[in-house]
Amino acid sequence: MASQPGPLTHWPWKKLGNMKYMVLVPWLAHSVHKFMQENPEERDMLNLTIFPVLLLRLLHTQLWITISRVKTANSRHCIVEKSLDFEQVDRERNWDDQIILTVLVFYLGKMAIPAASHLPWWDWKGVVIVALLHIGPVEFIYYWLHRALHQHYLYSRYHSHHHASIVTEPITSVIHPFAEEVAYFMLFAIPLVTTAVTRTGSIAAFVGYLTYIDFMNYMGHCNFEMVPKWLFSIFPPLKYLMYTPSFHSLHHTRFRTNYSLFMPIYDYLYGTADDSSDELYEKSLREKEEKIDVVHLTHLTTLQSIYHSRIGVVSLSSKPYRHEWYLWVFWPFTYALGLLAWIFGTTFTVERNKLKNIHIETWVVPRFSFQYSSGTEKEKINDLIQNAILEADNKGAKVVSLGLLNQGDELNGYGMFYVKRNPMLKAKIVDGTSLAAAVALQNVPKGTESVLLVGKISKMALCLCLALSQIRVQIEVVHKDKYKILKQKMPTELQKFLVLSANYLSKIWLVGNGMSDQEQRKARQGTRFIPVSQFPLRTVRRDCIYHCTPAMLVPKAYENLHACENWLPRRVMSAWRAAGIVHALEQWDTHECGDMVTDVDKMWRAALDHGFLPFDGIHSLNKY
Repeated sequence: MASQPGPLTHWPWKKLGNMKYMVLVPWLAHSVHKFMQENPEERDMLNLTIFPVLLLRLLHTQLWITISRVKTANSRHCIVEKSLDFEQVDRERNWDDQIILTVLVFYLGKMAIPAASHLPWWDWKGVVIVALLHIGPVEFIYYWLHRALHQHYLYSRYHSHHHASIVTEPITSVIHPFAEEVAYFMLFAIPLVTTAVTRTGSIAAFVGYLTYIDFMNYMGHCNFEMVPKWLFSIFPPLKYLMYTPSFHSLHHTRFRTNYSLFMPIYDYLYGTADDSSDELYEKSLREKEEKIDVVHLTHLTTLQSIYHSRIGVVSLSSKPYRHEWYLWVFWPFTYALGLLAWIFGTTFTVERNKLKNIHIETWVVPRFSFQYSSGTEKEKINDLIQNAILEADNKGAKVVSLGLLNQGDELNGYGMFYVKRNPMLKAKIVDGTSLAAAVALQNVPKGTESVLLVGKISKMALCLCLALSQIRVQIEVVHKDKYKILKQKMPTELQKFLVLSANYLSKIWLVGNGMSDQEQRKARQGTRFIPVSQFPLRTVRRDCIYHCTPAMLVPKAYENLHACENWLPRRVMSAWRAAGIVHALEQWDTHECGDMVTDVDKMWRAALDHGFLPFDGIHSLNKY
């Protein structure tokens, strides 16, 4: 929001929220009905083209979002090295409002200008007119309009909303108050209206001009330089005819320079071109020194998780993961992406962060959760993980933390497989069990005398049994085979705290993978379910308390965090991921994988010392 919002700041359909697309339904219905009723020779193809163009523009925008976020996570050519936060993500959530407005303007324009009806697919004269009018009046008027918007009165009431984003993303380009966006539409309408009234318009000119505006807008607001230097070497005057991301980035960092739309010529003519434009362009093209201290290796979960990742849909990635029914509309595309990931996919970077002097990256193995249970995929997944570890090691990473199923016992023995296969490995493999166990212990109420251990036996379960027995808490197990396994692995002096139980009476349950709904229903009212696994529990009881998977709130100093980690809330990180960061901050020179576990109390104190805070994530079905 602008610092002092002026009239017509809010978009008319703001209160409709996600239902705002309903404002287009009457126009679309009328368009389809008219098309079906008319004779083939009388049908207006532009009328039927408007809605498909809306879908194409949405797809075009999403492609730029994905490309931009992939590049900023991988590129060493970032222009502005500052943190992007949830506040900006929320402010830019309504990037599609201007696309809705375009559709409404097109429908209304057709009604107001009869000559805009029944346009041909192509007319070269109209294309030339659009190009000339954009180069002349549009660019010229925009330059002075933009300078006017930087005067105090208009800036504080309108344009400051756009400039609240210092680190720009493609969609930053279309984030404006309603009144400001209307002014831009009136300006961009000049070429199109002219071709319509002169009967030189065409569908190609209309669609092409919109695509050009979108492309240049999104390109100019990327936070990495993509325009190659050889392009200006071949045609030097291009410097005055096409801006670059670094040229426009200066406008967002210095505000009073580089006002041009897409053609810097007017800035050079009127003396507002920033003196450092060429220098920043050259600097942005040079590769910066790459430094990686921690790599967190995770993977995709469900097929829909593609859209919930940081490089997916912004509105989904900035919220905790949950199933969205409308995404099934895209199931052919989703399955195609999943198939491509399976056939051609290699590990890729989705996020770069920084805490103190530690540089952190999150890499994704292109496999889904259901593939980890397939015996035929085991070797391929292990190869992908091992290659990622070796790549991180070659890049100088001190720690590689294994998230989700990448640290499975059956898959790689909690990461020990890679240590044994690569004895010269410098990076330390961290499975994060110690910190995850510490978080789970914090969720056990003080004064608890006994807990019930349910689900599969794991390294985490054994770690908790040892920690609880040391503070004289009784651990109950209802399955005899699991009881025997745990007892064999516990020291003799602590085995007395492990009890084979014949019931489910305990009100504190430590739950691993594999607990059935039937077992949950055996719990007493008010039972507290504490997960000891990477994945959340299926909630079936309305009278019980469910904790989140082990997680911690990240320190305020943790930079560039603007996407949620799976099902966790904002600025909450899984304990397994946090453990790798703490390991690097403490400069511990040991692995934590296989049977190796860092002292739980030591790890907990270290996490708190570095600013991580407890997070229990308690919820119950009664809240919904």
